Amino acid sequence: MGFLTEEIAIDLGTANTLIIHNDKIVVDSPSIVALDRRTNKIIAIGEEANMMQGKTHENVKTIRPLKDGVIADFNASEQMINTLIKSIPSLKKKFFTPSLKMVICIPSGITEVEMRAVKESAERVNGKEIYLIHEPMAAAIGIGIDIMQPKGNMIIDIGGGTTEIAVIALSGIVCDKSVKIAGDVFTNDIVNYMRSKHNLYVGDRTAEKIKILIGS
Repeated sequence: MGFLTEEIAIDLGTANTLIIHNDKIVVDSPSIVALDRRTNKIIAIGEEANMMQGKTHENVKTIRPLKDGVIADFNASEQMINTLIKSIPSLKKKFFTPSLKMVICIPSGITEVEMRAVKESAERVNGKEIYLIHEPMAAAIGIGIDIMQPKGNMIIDIGGGTTEIAVIALSGIVCDKSVKIAGDVFTNDIVNYMRSKHNLYVGDRTAEKIKILIGS
């Protein structure tokens, strides 16, 4: 019954969520949800919600369901994952929703409770088999390091909410540190600098553009 099952990999990030299917990135979406304050219903997800950021009125708010790489808003994150999975082009064409084998990247400093929250979210969106992999390990495999070797490799993975630093050897993480200084902090620093030095208020989206164009 293999044709009834599809294999996907998800990188649940604070800033962006990536979904890989058949060795290709099929979804690359901002991890943002727009919420109607009056009804508490989600009105936009991903890029559409990102376009609303900084331009909403009092009845609409934009939120990030993931904070520091882990689920902060259970309901919003579940709906976001569900919508993003349904937007995978090859799955859209199917008459029925297949069962999913999932590999999900998680921060190395995640707690048992947070791990369970990720698993439960995945199960609710038709996840049949769910495997969790620490982000530094996934990064090491992704860049082609032979993780089986008896030698240490240091991996530094700078995300949106956390920076993961780990030493990997013999297919395992020897030691790791998750630091809550990453892309979001740099973005806020740019906002504060523009305000204090130039008396100019810029939003998160503009600060993000400045960071990408100049900082990298």
